[in-house]
Amino acid sequence: MNPPRALIAEDEPLLAQALQAELARAWPELRIVAVAGDGASAVQQTLQQQPDVLFFDVRMPALSGLDAAARLADEWPQHGPDARPFPALVFVTAYDQYAMQAFEAQAVDYLLKPVEPARLQKTVVRVQQALAGRSQGAMNFEATLAQLRGLLNAGAAPAATPLKLIQAGVGTAIRLVPVEEVIYFEAADKYVRVITPGQEALIRTPLRELLPQLDAQAFWQVHRGTVVRAAAIEQVTRDEAGRLSLQLRGSAERLAVSRLYAHLFKAM
Repeated sequence: MNPPRALIAEDEPLLAQALQAELARAWPELRIVAVAGDGASAVQQTLQQQPDVLFFDVRMPALSGLDAAARLADEWPQHGPDARPFPALVFVTAYDQYAMQAFEAQAVDYLLKPVEPARLQKTVVRVQQALAGRSQGAMNFEATLAQLRGLLNAGAAPAATPLKLIQAGVGTAIRLVPVEEVIYFEAADKYVRVITPGQEALIRTPLRELLPQLDAQAFWQVHRGTVVRAAAIEQVTRDEAGRLSLQLRGSAERLAVSRLYAHLFKAM
C-alpha cells in the first residue's frame, strides 16, 4: 500500500514549516508532496499531485482556503481514468469563529494556530479513519460538498426583510433596479453584474454580502460567482461530462452550475 500523501496550503512559510515538522512526528508515514502559498496555487498543485489529505489555511490572499476547497471540488476528476476519491480536508485557522463553523458543519477536522501536538494527533487519527472509509466514493464526495456548502454559508444570517431595490451604476448614472426584475447576479472582479432583461448594471457589494439580503426562495446560488432567479430558469442541461448549465428566460447567456450546487437540480 502506498504511503498517504498530503498538501499544505499556508501563506506564512514559518507556520507551514512548523506544521510540516509536527506532521512528521505525528504521522511519519505521511508524505508532504507540496506546500502552496496561496489558494490558487493550492488548487493547481492539488489537481496535479492528487494527494490524499489537504491542510488548508482558512485565510489566504486572493482565494481563501474555503473558496479554494470549493473550486477544487468543482474541478476534481470524478470520472474517467484520472478519477480518485476527493482528498480529506483539514482546515487550519487562527480564528475561533471559523473553527466553530468547521466543527458545526462537520468538516473532517480543523486545527487552531499555533498547532498543538496533542490536538494534531487527534486530527491524524480522524483523517486516517476518513481515508479508511473512502471506499464509499461518491457518498463521501457528496458529504464533502455538503460540508463545504455549510462552511461557505456559515455566519451569513439572512436579512429580516429581503432587499427590494438596488442602487446600481450604469455608466455615470445610478439606476434604481427593482430586485423582482433581476434575472441573475454575477461576480466580476471588484463588481457584481446585475442582469435584467435587456440591461446590465454594476454594484460594488460583494456577492457574499448581497446573498443574505435576497429572498432565499426566489434566488438560488448556482456557482461561487452566480446567483439566479429560480423562476427565470427555463432549462437545465447536462453535458457528456455530467456538468450542468442553465438557460434563463430573458437572457441568451448559458450559466454553469458548479458541483457544489448541482443538488438543486434533480428531476421530481
